[in-house]
Amino acid sequence: MRIDRFITVTAMGSRKEAHQWLKQGRLTVNGQSVKLAKQQVEPGQDSIALDGEVINYAPLSYYLLNKPAGVLSATKDSRTKTVMALLSTADFRADLFPVGRLDKDTTGLLLLTNDGQLAHQLLSPKKQVTKLYQAQIDGLVTAADVARFAEGVITQHGTKFKPAKLQIMGLDLTKKQSVIQVQVLEGQFHEVKRLFQSIEKPVLKLRRLAMGPLTLPEGLPVGQYRPLTTMELTALKNSSKGV
Repeated sequence: MRIDRFITVTAMGSRKEAHQWLKQGRLTVNGQSVKLAKQQVEPGQDSIALDGEVINYAPLSYYLLNKPAGVLSATKDSRTKTVMALLSTADFRADLFPVGRLDKDTTGLLLLTNDGQLAHQLLSPKKQVTKLYQAQIDGLVTAADVARFAEGVITQHGTKFKPAKLQIMGLDLTKKQSVIQVQVLEGQFHEVKRLFQSIEKPVLKLRRLAMGPLTLPEGLPVGQYRPLTTMELTALKNSSKGV
């Protein structure tokens, strides 16, 4: 494979960073400095190094996690348990990371991988990979709210959100609460919570059900994970390419 592709596959850096390192002469193959991004390398056979430190190649891994509340979507934290602690000793690898962030109190679908290029594509606003959430809302969501979300929300602070597909799943008139599903494109920081804050109806509970074609399996217990199937991975890669 090309050396710039090798850098992204091993999650060492982005393709842009690889090109910078090549120009700076920081990458070597079998002890020889290389400058061209199209330089072909054989993972597992060639010795590729950055600043003299050999980059270890390992096959890519993809895990679908049903994230519980109370854990961070991070690789490490000095005070709070992270999603990486949910992996078994056999499956844990230091280069794995969560794709995107779910808040500490948010549950549901979270992808763990060491495929940096796929993660970048899934999170890039240009790729418009949808994320589907289900939420319990403090307040009665109305048809007017559905229409406002469909038009694109502008908050009182001037933040603009792209159109989101909001669906009312149930209303509790006694508690004045709603169960909704909302599909968003951007993945802005605290996007779903901020959307509902803009209509003064706070989110009480939030769960992610899908990312693009990847859906949360009904039979996967909270806190458990499994490898992606070949079909799931193919569909996910196609969606990240806009196919």
